[in-house]
Amino acid sequence: MKKTNKKKVEEFIRVDHAGERGAIKIYEGQLLALSTIVKNDELKKKIKEMQIHEREHADYFEKEIKKRNIKPTKFLPLWDLLGIGLGFGSTLIGKKATMLCTASVEEVIDEHYQNQINQLKNDEKKLKSKIVKFRDDELHHKDIAYREGATKEGLYSIMDKIIKTGSKIAINISEKI
Repeated sequence: MKKTNKKKVEEFIRVDHAGERGAIKIYEGQLLALSTIVKNDELKKKIKEMQIHEREHADYFEKEIKKRNIKPTKFLPLWDLLGIGLGFGSTLIGKKATMLCTASVEEVIDEHYQNQINQLKNDEKKLKSKIVKFRDDELHHKDIAYREGATKEGLYSIMDKIIKTGSKIAINISEKI
């Protein structure tokens, strides 16, 4: 039976822990803007529902970090600040930008999780099944975002590229450090 490289598994768990925590922070920023400046209770409800999934994902990876004695990324405090700022800022721009923020991040995570699923072997069945489930949740969030008005038309295409590039950079850093 082929085993998954231990270092790879540690990188997967470290980066997924950071990413799920980052998603929570993005939603926290969006909810802060929706509770203070931009009043939209319907959008607030949808974001809270998606945030519940992210908390489930983050809790799982938090337990794995502790159980496997893996050091979290040293960049968590920075990712927290950037996540809150991205969420808050995208919401100030408007509903389309708020939803595009979710869609853009989820598109990167879809590819990221699929890559991990492809690399995990039979010795990591539980981790693999969790990542499959979490990927399905993220795809559902992406679908919600597009149903709720996410668009890549006009200047939104630039925002999409910035968010995706930032997400990919955070992934690459969090895997290693």
